[in-house]
Amino acid sequence: MARKRAVLTTLIKRIEVRADRIDLHLHPPRLAALLDGPDTPPQGADDEETELLSLPVGLCRAGREIRMVIDGTDPFATAKPNARLVKLLLRAHRFNAALTQGEGVAFAALAQREGVSRSYFTRLVRLSYLAPDITQAILDGRQPRDLTPEKLIEHSRLPLAWHDQRIVLGFG
Repeated sequence: MARKRAVLTTLIKRIEVRADRIDLHLHPPRLAALLDGPDTPPQGADDEETELLSLPVGLCRAGREIRMVIDGTDPFATAKPNARLVKLLLRAHRFNAALTQGEGVAFAALAQREGVSRSYFTRLVRLSYLAPDITQAILDGRQPRDLTPEKLIEHSRLPLAWHDQRIVLGFG
């Protein structure tokens, strides 16, 4: 434990914890010296030189406590699409297709044919107008951690501007 602490205090000059990120101020010359071995002094490097490593974080309520969550810590992890979100988007596009190809069929009749209320039908049709990059991110499993099907339906009255949609849903 003492050795790990010594290594970390040698490498890290300062850590700043902020509401939206954690900033690590590192000593790159010391890291190079550590990796190359104790006999190799850093060549032409200023020992006080620092490099900033910034990690985005978010605060997440978990019961009565609030936790700081660091997203994207494993660059080798494969994204896994949320099946419920994907199903919701597919249904939204199917509802939109039914609406555009309905040729005068009443809105209420389309909702009834799909077995849902008019309100739910409307909310889902709106989701078919998400920004293409948001839709693709959801299909790829790259959506924000807190974006659930419930949250997406709750925010179905999204702004038409794609930039604003990204902000509301946590992509921007």
